[in-house]
Amino acid sequence: MKTAVISDTHNLLRSEAIGALQGCDLIIHAGDIGNPDILAQLSKIAPVHAVRGNNDLSSPWAKDLPDVLTCTLNGWHTLLIHDIADVPADLDPDIKLIITGHSHKPRIEWRGDRLYVNPGSAGPRRFKLPVTLAILEIQPDSIEPRLISLLDPPA
Repeated sequence: MKTAVISDTHNLLRSEAIGALQGCDLIIHAGDIGNPDILAQLSKIAPVHAVRGNNDLSSPWAKDLPDVLTCTLNGWHTLLIHDIADVPADLDPDIKLIITGHSHKPRIEWRGDRLYVNPGSAGPRRFKLPVTLAILEIQPDSIEPRLISLLDPPA
């Protein structure tokens, strides 16, 4: 199952992101979407799971989006939440994949048998941080995560 993870688009869905998402079975947006058109464009590529980010909270269009979403991706119990600081301390032991955004800093990290993925920001560049998204190749017994750089690093 090829799953794209994108976050912090902040009203900007880059053509490079659209190209990188082609062929995905599912797209996960980890918040700070910006406007509903972003989700509409993504849903033309693949089904979308999304949560609200802190910048989406006061937007009427985002009122029906959850702040936290749990789902199962090809056998992997998954928690999707915008800010890693909001991951519950008493996390269900069955959750093995945690997807966050917010920091704009891409990170793929195994902590024991749990995989933490922050795809970074795919929207406007912030400071000198990279512009990225993540692709997860999810099999019932393994996940192969990788970051995709959408723009050259800043000079």
